[in-house]
Amino acid sequence: MKQRKNMTGSHAGFTLIEMMVVIIIIGLLAALVAPRMFGKLGKAKTSAAYAQIELFGTALDSFRLDVGRYPTTAEGLEALINPVTGLEEWNGPYLKKREIPLDPWGNPYHYESPGNYGDYDLYSYGADNAEGGEGESSDVVSWKGPK
Repeated sequence: MKQRKNMTGSHAGFTLIEMMVVIIIIGLLAALVAPRMFGKLGKAKTSAAYAQIELFGTALDSFRLDVGRYPTTAEGLEALINPVTGLEEWNGPYLKKREIPLDPWGNPYHYESPGNYGDYDLYSYGADNAEGGEGESSDVVSWKGPK
């Protein structure tokens, strides 16, 4: 039976320089890839906000078919999940879940009816939660489609 020699000295593992080279290469790759991924994350959140607004629009249209009008600004989006006092035609809830979802940035959607741009205006102010903005901070609105 052969005996194995014990590896000692400089043949036992990686040197400090080899480890540093590997770490530097990983760091450079992360520096190149990470900004591209974060840019796609912002676009994904904007697309999700447009999709949620479209789903709200479907629910609002169903409410209108049953009741004969859209919820008022005072009634808000809550009228889609909770019966409105005095509306016997209400046949909800009009959303699958019994809660109004927040926008992808964790803020409530804004709803006005009658709206300035249509029967109702439904919008999110984006990542900065302030009117206007560029990129991920731009407003996502019901009266315009995705950019």
